[in-house]
Amino acid sequence: MNASFLSLAIVRKGARIVVGLALPLALAACATGPNADPRDPLEPYNRTVFKFNDAVDRAVLKPVAKGYVNTVPDPVRTSVSNFFGNLSDMWSTVNNLLQLKGQDTVESALRVTTNTVFGFGGLFDVATAMGIPRHKQDFGLTLGRWGVSPGPYFVLPLLGPSTIRDTAALPVDMLGSPIGQINDIPWRNGLTVGRVIDTRATLLPATDLLDQAALDKYLLARDAFLQLRTGGKREENYDNTDYSAEPAAAPAAPQPAQPAGPAQ
Repeated sequence: MNASFLSLAIVRKGARIVVGLALPLALAACATGPNADPRDPLEPYNRTVFKFNDAVDRAVLKPVAKGYVNTVPDPVRTSVSNFFGNLSDMWSTVNNLLQLKGQDTVESALRVTTNTVFGFGGLFDVATAMGIPRHKQDFGLTLGRWGVSPGPYFVLPLLGPSTIRDTAALPVDMLGSPIGQINDIPWRNGLTVGRVIDTRATLLPATDLLDQAALDKYLLARDAFLQLRTGGKREENYDNTDYSAEPAAAPAAPQPAQPAGPAQ
């Protein structure tokens, strides 16, 4: 059996498992009002979890991230981000392979090799300087590549925005990532905390803008996530049509100018 058929078999088996895990959550979506966004039938639940996450973020994550930014020099923080980005590229390489994307797989693997060898373990992003693009992927997007729809929007406690499909795929992402492969628990936990702090620090400008601009933070955060996750080029099997909107009217054809009548 060649690599292509083996990859396809793995993905299909994973998809069956994911669908089975996601079904109970999908059935819970029926307890919604008539005005619910079709992408977010679990909005009452999601809003409750969003408020909880926001409270935890304000009390813990945001202050820690600001302290990190204020005390750690920018070159060091950049190297930390590059290091975690290199780990992410490793898992992206696997998922690009499972999606049978040949060029993306080669470029992702080349990024990992270049940054690991010439970037001192990923501390320096040499690959980007060389023009090698990043193709970020995960197992949720791999399932989408093979036809598993995202399902309803779903907010996870502490982990934040997701979808039913991505939530079911999360254990595979956690186990398949390089950090998940580390057997030493203190090292694994330390790297996990470091990645969370680095990610939160990176998002500080965006969340500060969100606090200032949003009348409804939940709606803005939800719509931004769904547009990024399922409305862009990274998702190939998601129907992003808004069926609740009225179809746009075709622009009226310009009318030919009427000849001027004889002067009176």
